[in-house]
Amino acid sequence: MFLPHQIVGQQLNKRFDTDVRRHFFKGMDFAAPIGDPGWFGPGSAVWHVHSHMEALIFGLQCAAYIERLDPSIYWMGIHHSRLVKPESRDAAMPVIDPKGASVRLGHSVAFFIGTAYGSTESAERLALAVRSMHHTIKGTRPDGARYDADDPEWLRWNYATVVWGIATAHELYHPNPLRGKEIDRYYGEFVRVGHALGGTDLPATKQETLDCLKSYLPKLALTYGAAMATGPNLPLPESALNWAVRDTMPSWAKGLIQHRDPNIVERTARRAMVWSIINGLRVASGPVPEFEQAKARVAGGVDPALAPHTVPTHQPGSDPVRTRTELEDAFA
Repeated sequence: MFLPHQIVGQQLNKRFDTDVRRHFFKGMDFAAPIGDPGWFGPGSAVWHVHSHMEALIFGLQCAAYIERLDPSIYWMGIHHSRLVKPESRDAAMPVIDPKGASVRLGHSVAFFIGTAYGSTESAERLALAVRSMHHTIKGTRPDGARYDADDPEWLRWNYATVVWGIATAHELYHPNPLRGKEIDRYYGEFVRVGHALGGTDLPATKQETLDCLKSYLPKLALTYGAAMATGPNLPLPESALNWAVRDTMPSWAKGLIQHRDPNIVERTARRAMVWSIINGLRVASGPVPEFEQAKARVAGGVDPALAPHTVPTHQPGSDPVRTRTELEDAFA
Protein backbone atom coordinates (compact mmCIF):
# COMPACT_ATOMS: atom_id res chain seq x y z
CA MET A 1 0.00 0.00 0.00
CA PHE A 2 1.37 3.36 -1.03
CA LEU A 3 1.28 6.50 1.11
CA PRO A 4 -0.50 9.58 -0.35
CA HIS A 5 2.73 11.40 -1.21
CA GLN A 6 4.01 8.28 -2.98
CA ILE A 7 0.88 8.12 -5.12
CA VAL A 8 1.31 11.79 -6.02
CA GLY A 9 4.98 11.17 -6.80
CA GLN A 10 4.18 8.25 -9.08
CA GLN A 11 1.73 10.39 -11.03
CA LEU A 12 4.18 13.29 -11.31
CA ASN A 13 6.98 11.03 -12.48
CA LYS A 14 4.73 9.27 -14.98
CA ARG A 15 3.65 12.59 -16.43
CA PHE A 16 7.26 13.87 -16.58
CA ASP A 17 8.35 10.66 -18.29
CA THR A 18 5.55 10.95 -20.84
CA ASP A 19 5.66 14.69 -21.50
CA VAL A 20 9.36 15.50 -21.11
CA ARG A 21 11.79 12.58 -20.91
CA ARG A 22 10.35 10.67 -23.83
CA HIS A 23 10.49 13.66 -26.14
CA PHE A 24 13.44 15.78 -25.00
CA PHE A 25 15.99 13.44 -23.38
CA LYS A 26 16.59 11.40 -26.52
CA GLY A 27 20.18 10.55 -27.33
CA MET A 28 21.56 11.60 -23.94
CA ASP A 29 23.78 9.15 -22.09
CA PHE A 30 23.87 9.39 -18.30
CA ALA A 31 25.04 5.86 -17.44
CA ALA A 32 28.13 5.59 -19.65
CA PRO A 33 31.01 5.69 -20.31
CA ILE A 34 32.04 4.48 -16.87
CA GLY A 35 34.35 6.94 -15.13
CA ASP A 36 33.46 9.91 -17.34
CA PRO A 37 32.55 12.83 -15.02
CA GLY A 38 30.92 14.80 -17.81
CA TRP A 39 31.43 18.54 -17.69
CA PHE A 40 31.33 18.87 -13.90
CA GLY A 41 31.40 15.60 -11.99
CA PRO A 42 30.79 14.52 -8.40
CA GLY A 43 31.43 17.13 -5.75
CA SER A 44 30.81 20.02 -8.13
CA ALA A 45 28.44 22.81 -7.19
CA VAL A 46 26.54 22.24 -10.43
CA TRP A 47 25.75 18.64 -9.49
CA HIS A 48 24.43 19.80 -6.12
CA VAL A 49 22.29 22.66 -7.49
CA HIS A 50 20.77 20.82 -10.47
CA SER A 51 19.94 17.70 -8.45
CA HIS A 52 16.79 19.46 -7.16
CA MET A 53 14.67 19.28 -10.32
CA GLU A 54 11.74 21.25 -8.90
CA ALA A 55 13.90 24.19 -7.78
CA LEU A 56 15.70 24.07 -11.14
CA ILE A 57 12.41 24.34 -13.04
CA PHE A 58 11.31 27.21 -10.81
CA GLY A 59 14.63 28.93 -11.47
CA LEU A 60 14.09 28.64 -15.22
CA GLN A 61 10.74 30.41 -14.77
CA CYS A 62 12.53 33.21 -12.92
CA ALA A 63 15.06 33.48 -15.75
CA ALA A 64 12.29 33.51 -18.37
CA TYR A 65 10.47 36.33 -16.56
CA ILE A 66 13.46 38.65 -16.38
CA GLU A 67 14.35 37.80 -20.00
CA ARG A 68 10.97 39.08 -21.14
CA LEU A 69 11.98 42.54 -19.91
CA ASP A 70 14.36 42.71 -22.88
CA PRO A 71 12.25 43.49 -25.97
CA SER A 72 14.75 41.75 -28.25
CA ILE A 73 14.71 38.48 -26.29
CA TYR A 74 10.93 38.72 -26.04
CA TRP A 75 10.53 38.98 -29.82
CA MET A 76 13.15 36.30 -30.44
CA GLY A 77 10.95 33.94 -28.44
CA ILE A 78 7.81 35.04 -30.28
CA HIS A 79 9.31 34.74 -33.76
CA HIS A 80 11.57 31.72 -33.37
CA SER A 81 9.86 29.27 -31.01
CA ARG A 82 6.51 27.56 -30.56
CA LEU A 83 5.74 29.77 -27.57
CA VAL A 84 2.80 31.48 -29.28
CA LYS A 85 0.14 30.40 -31.74
CA PRO A 86 1.50 30.71 -35.30
CA GLU A 87 -1.29 32.99 -36.51
CA SER A 88 -0.47 35.56 -33.79
CA ARG A 89 3.32 35.50 -34.22
CA ASP A 90 3.44 38.93 -35.91
CA ALA A 91 0.69 40.50 -33.82
CA ALA A 92 1.40 43.21 -31.25
CA MET A 93 -0.47 41.08 -28.70
CA PRO A 94 0.50 37.46 -29.50
CA VAL A 95 -1.42 34.56 -27.94
CA ILE A 96 0.47 31.97 -25.89
CA ASP A 97 0.20 28.38 -27.10
CA PRO A 98 0.20 26.18 -23.95
CA LYS A 99 1.57 23.18 -25.85
CA GLY A 100 4.30 25.29 -27.39
CA ALA A 101 5.23 26.72 -24.00
CA SER A 102 5.51 23.18 -22.64
CA VAL A 103 7.82 22.23 -25.53
CA ARG A 104 10.06 25.19 -24.81
CA LEU A 105 10.23 24.31 -21.11
CA GLY A 106 10.93 20.66 -21.95
CA HIS A 107 13.89 21.61 -24.13
CA SER A 108 15.26 23.88 -21.39
CA VAL A 109 14.97 21.27 -18.64
CA ALA A 110 16.60 18.63 -20.84
CA PHE A 111 19.48 20.98 -21.67
CA PHE A 112 20.31 21.88 -18.07
CA ILE A 113 20.00 18.30 -16.84
CA GLY A 114 21.93 16.94 -19.83
CA THR A 115 24.84 19.37 -19.55
CA ALA A 116 25.03 18.83 -15.78
CA TYR A 117 24.81 15.02 -15.62
CA GLY A 118 25.26 13.70 -19.13
CA SER A 119 28.46 12.18 -20.46
CA THR A 120 31.00 14.59 -21.90
CA GLU A 121 29.88 13.65 -25.41
CA SER A 122 26.21 14.22 -24.55
CA ALA A 123 26.91 17.64 -23.03
CA GLU A 124 28.98 18.73 -26.01
CA ARG A 125 26.33 17.52 -28.45
CA LEU A 126 23.61 19.44 -26.59
CA ALA A 127 25.64 22.64 -26.55
CA LEU A 128 26.44 22.34 -30.25
CA ALA A 129 22.76 21.84 -31.09
CA VAL A 130 21.68 24.91 -29.11
CA ARG A 131 24.51 27.04 -30.46
CA SER A 132 23.64 26.02 -34.02
CA MET A 133 20.02 26.95 -33.40
CA HIS A 134 21.08 30.36 -32.05
CA HIS A 135 22.86 31.05 -35.35
CA THR A 136 19.44 31.05 -37.06
CA ILE A 137 17.81 33.51 -34.64
CA LYS A 138 18.06 36.81 -36.43
CA GLY A 139 15.28 39.18 -37.34
CA THR A 140 13.50 42.47 -36.83
CA ARG A 141 11.26 43.58 -33.99
CA PRO A 142 7.93 45.29 -34.81
CA ASP A 143 9.54 48.64 -33.94
CA GLY A 144 12.19 48.09 -36.63
CA ALA A 145 15.10 47.26 -34.33
CA ARG A 146 17.23 44.31 -35.40
CA TYR A 147 18.08 41.37 -33.15
CA ASP A 148 20.77 38.72 -33.47
CA ALA A 149 21.25 35.84 -31.02
CA ASP A 150 24.98 35.75 -31.89
CA ASP A 151 25.53 39.28 -30.61
CA PRO A 152 28.22 39.02 -27.86
CA GLU A 153 26.58 41.60 -25.58
CA TRP A 154 23.20 39.90 -25.87
CA LEU A 155 24.77 36.47 -25.24
CA ARG A 156 26.42 37.78 -22.09
CA TRP A 157 23.20 39.24 -20.69
CA ASN A 158 21.08 36.24 -21.64
CA TYR A 159 23.60 33.94 -19.99
CA ALA A 160 23.43 36.07 -16.84
CA THR A 161 19.63 35.75 -16.67
CA VAL A 162 19.81 31.96 -16.74
CA VAL A 163 22.59 31.39 -14.20
CA TRP A 164 21.05 34.03 -11.91
CA GLY A 165 17.57 32.44 -12.14
CA ILE A 166 18.77 28.94 -11.29
CA ALA A 167 21.12 30.07 -8.51
CA THR A 168 18.55 32.39 -6.91
CA ALA A 169 15.87 29.70 -6.86
CA HIS A 170 18.44 27.38 -5.31
CA GLU A 171 19.34 29.85 -2.55
CA LEU A 172 15.69 30.44 -1.67
CA TYR A 173 14.15 27.00 -2.03
CA HIS A 174 16.76 24.24 -1.84
CA PRO A 175 16.70 22.45 1.55
CA ASN A 176 20.51 22.58 1.69
CA PRO A 177 21.42 25.73 -0.25
CA LEU A 178 24.90 26.97 -1.06
CA ARG A 179 25.73 30.42 0.29
CA GLY A 180 28.51 32.96 -0.07
CA LYS A 181 31.66 31.52 -1.59
CA GLU A 182 29.93 28.19 -2.21
CA ILE A 183 27.24 29.72 -4.45
CA ASP A 184 29.99 31.71 -6.17
CA ARG A 185 31.56 28.36 -6.99
CA TYR A 186 28.36 27.46 -8.85
CA TYR A 187 28.49 30.70 -10.83
CA GLY A 188 32.14 30.02 -11.66
CA GLU A 189 31.58 26.43 -12.76
CA PHE A 190 28.53 27.25 -14.85
CA VAL A 191 30.61 29.55 -17.05
CA ARG A 192 31.60 26.41 -18.96
CA VAL A 193 28.03 26.17 -20.29
CA GLY A 194 28.02 29.82 -21.36
CA HIS A 195 31.33 29.48 -23.17
CA ALA A 196 30.09 26.38 -24.97
CA LEU A 197 27.15 28.43 -26.27
CA GLY A 198 29.47 31.10 -27.63
CA GLY A 199 29.52 33.55 -24.74
CA THR A 200 32.58 35.66 -23.93
CA ASP A 201 33.57 37.82 -20.96
CA LEU A 202 30.94 36.09 -18.83
CA PRO A 203 30.29 36.94 -15.16
CA ALA A 204 31.74 34.28 -12.85
CA THR A 205 30.40 35.32 -9.42
CA LYS A 206 27.02 36.28 -8.00
CA GLN A 207 27.94 39.96 -7.76
CA GLU A 208 29.36 40.07 -11.28
CA THR A 209 26.13 38.50 -12.55
CA LEU A 210 23.95 41.01 -10.70
CA ASP A 211 26.07 43.86 -12.08
CA CYS A 212 25.74 42.43 -15.60
CA LEU A 213 21.96 42.21 -15.31
CA LYS A 214 21.61 45.77 -14.02
CA SER A 215 23.91 47.15 -16.72
CA TYR A 216 21.25 46.26 -19.28
CA LEU A 217 18.57 48.37 -17.56
CA PRO A 218 18.60 51.21 -20.16
CA LYS A 219 17.65 48.64 -22.83
CA LEU A 220 14.83 47.03 -20.85
CA ALA A 221 11.10 47.69 -20.86
CA LEU A 222 7.82 46.24 -19.65
CA THR A 223 6.96 44.17 -22.71
CA TYR A 224 3.48 42.85 -23.43
CA GLY A 225 4.71 39.36 -22.53
CA ALA A 226 5.89 40.45 -19.08
CA ALA A 227 2.72 42.47 -18.44
CA MET A 228 0.43 39.58 -19.31
CA ALA A 229 2.44 37.23 -17.08
CA THR A 230 1.97 39.37 -14.01
CA GLY A 231 -0.31 38.92 -10.99
CA PRO A 232 -3.83 40.21 -11.64
CA ASN A 233 -3.70 39.14 -15.29
CA LEU A 234 -3.37 35.48 -14.31
CA PRO A 235 -5.88 33.07 -12.76
CA LEU A 236 -5.12 30.99 -9.67
CA PRO A 237 -2.84 29.11 -9.12
CA GLU A 238 -0.72 30.78 -11.81
CA SER A 239 -0.97 34.18 -10.11
CA ALA A 240 0.39 32.73 -6.85
CA LEU A 241 3.32 31.15 -8.67
CA ASN A 242 3.90 34.40 -10.50
CA TRP A 243 4.22 36.25 -7.19
CA ALA A 244 6.96 33.82 -6.16
CA VAL A 245 8.78 34.48 -9.45
CA ARG A 246 8.50 38.27 -9.12
CA ASP A 247 9.65 38.01 -5.51
CA THR A 248 13.05 36.78 -6.73
CA MET A 249 13.66 39.80 -8.97
CA PRO A 250 16.44 42.31 -8.18
CA SER A 251 15.13 45.58 -6.71
CA TRP A 252 15.56 47.51 -9.97
CA ALA A 253 13.54 44.88 -11.86
CA LYS A 254 10.79 45.05 -9.23
CA GLY A 255 10.65 48.80 -9.82
CA LEU A 256 10.33 48.27 -13.57
CA ILE A 257 7.34 45.93 -13.14
CA GLN A 258 5.87 47.92 -10.21
CA HIS A 259 6.16 45.00 -7.81
CA ARG A 260 6.03 45.85 -4.11
CA ASP A 261 7.19 43.45 -1.44
CA PRO A 262 4.66 42.79 1.34
CA ASN A 263 5.69 43.30 4.95
CA ILE A 264 8.36 40.95 6.25
CA VAL A 265 5.89 38.71 8.11
CA GLU A 266 3.67 38.17 5.06
CA ARG A 267 6.64 37.74 2.75
CA THR A 268 8.21 35.15 5.05
CA ALA A 269 4.91 33.26 5.25
CA ARG A 270 4.51 33.29 1.47
CA ARG A 271 8.05 32.06 0.93
CA ALA A 272 7.50 29.32 3.49
CA MET A 273 4.45 28.18 1.56
CA VAL A 274 6.35 28.15 -1.74
CA TRP A 275 9.23 26.30 -0.05
CA SER A 276 6.79 23.68 1.21
CA ILE A 277 5.25 23.21 -2.24
CA ILE A 278 8.56 22.95 -4.10
CA ASN A 279 10.11 20.60 -1.58
CA GLY A 280 6.90 18.65 -1.14
CA LEU A 281 6.96 17.92 -4.85
CA ARG A 282 10.62 16.99 -4.51
CA VAL A 283 9.93 14.49 -1.74
CA ALA A 284 7.00 13.02 -3.65
CA SER A 285 8.93 12.66 -6.90
CA GLY A 286 12.13 11.31 -5.39
CA PRO A 287 15.71 11.63 -6.73
CA VAL A 288 16.34 12.72 -10.30
CA PRO A 289 17.06 9.48 -12.25
CA GLU A 290 19.67 11.14 -14.43
CA PHE A 291 21.53 12.30 -11.32
CA GLU A 292 21.46 8.78 -9.90
CA GLN A 293 22.75 7.34 -13.17
CA ALA A 294 25.55 9.90 -13.30
CA LYS A 295 26.61 9.09 -9.73
CA ALA A 296 26.72 5.39 -10.60
CA ARG A 297 28.75 6.17 -13.72
CA VAL A 298 31.57 7.68 -11.64
CA ALA A 299 31.01 5.71 -8.41
CA GLY A 300 34.62 4.64 -8.18
CA GLY A 301 35.97 8.12 -8.80
CA VAL A 302 36.98 9.67 -12.07
CA ASP A 303 39.03 7.65 -14.51
CA PRO A 304 42.28 9.63 -14.99
CA ALA A 305 42.30 8.54 -18.61
CA LEU A 306 39.08 10.47 -19.16
CA ALA A 307 39.37 13.54 -16.94
CA PRO A 308 41.61 15.17 -14.30
CA HIS A 309 40.92 14.64 -10.59
CA THR A 310 40.32 18.33 -9.92
CA VAL A 311 37.48 20.71 -10.67
CA PRO A 312 38.12 24.39 -11.51
CA THR A 313 36.26 26.72 -9.18
CA HIS A 314 36.96 30.09 -10.81
CA GLN A 315 36.76 31.92 -7.49
CA PRO A 316 38.67 35.19 -7.58
CA GLY A 317 41.29 35.31 -4.86
CA SER A 318 41.00 31.60 -4.04
CA ASP A 319 43.06 28.58 -4.99
CA PRO A 320 42.50 27.83 -8.70
CA VAL A 321 41.44 24.24 -8.06
CA ARG A 322 40.18 22.08 -5.23
CA THR A 323 40.40 18.31 -5.10
CA ARG A 324 37.25 16.37 -5.79
CA THR A 325 37.38 14.98 -2.26
CA GLU A 326 37.37 18.50 -0.80
CA LEU A 327 34.40 19.42 -2.95
CA GLU A 328 32.50 16.31 -1.90
CA ASP A 329 33.20 17.11 1.76
CA ALA A 330 31.71 20.58 1.27
CA PHE A 331 28.37 19.04 0.36
CA ALA A 332 28.40 16.18 2.88
